[in-house]
Amino acid sequence: MIKILAFAGSLREHSYNKRVLNIAVEGARKAGAEVTVIDLRDYPMPIFDHDDYAKGFDENAARFQDILNEHDGLLIASPEYNGSIPGGMKNAIDWASRPSPKYEKSVQVFKGKTAAIMSTSPGSFGGIRCLAHLRGILSIMFVSVLPVEIAVTFAQDKFDGDGAEMTDEKTKKVLEDLGASLVKMLEKTKGETTAANTSRI
Repeated sequence: MIKILAFAGSLREHSYNKRVLNIAVEGARKAGAEVTVIDLRDYPMPIFDHDDYAKGFDENAARFQDILNEHDGLLIASPEYNGSIPGGMKNAIDWASRPSPKYEKSVQVFKGKTAAIMSTSPGSFGGIRCLAHLRGILSIMFVSVLPVEIAVTFAQDKFDGDGAEMTDEKTKKVLEDLGASLVKMLEKTKGETTAANTSRI
């Protein structure tokens, strides 16, 4: 079964990005994937400092590496902070990309994965400016990112207060389709990898 890890860059409890992410997650699950949703608040890490890193690998960074390593693909929703991604999420990625006692090569837990990315905001751009930065970060770590990315505008108008249910059915369908598209791509690439490995036996 295809296994996907999903997380949002926002740490806020009722984050619009967490809610948008969960809709894409449902699309992936309906398409047959096993999806694990995590909250980065459960993986607090110090600001990456190479001096501290040299003294020992952070325990929560090691946990984050493990869960990344267990999955085939990524669903990521990121808010836009000053035109880029949040520092907390970038810090978690920086830690996880480093060699550790268990994963001896840089970007080992990211390499070869496929990701789908999305964003939302209360404004008219939907956080889209941060997605180019996120795509660049993932790409440099050898993560393939789906060409389609979703930026949901005027988020406050698409939910009822702090509720998780999206009231805009059109946008809901687009997000579910993004999750399903990731599953289809992973099925295709996983099948190609299996076939290639079989041919070498």
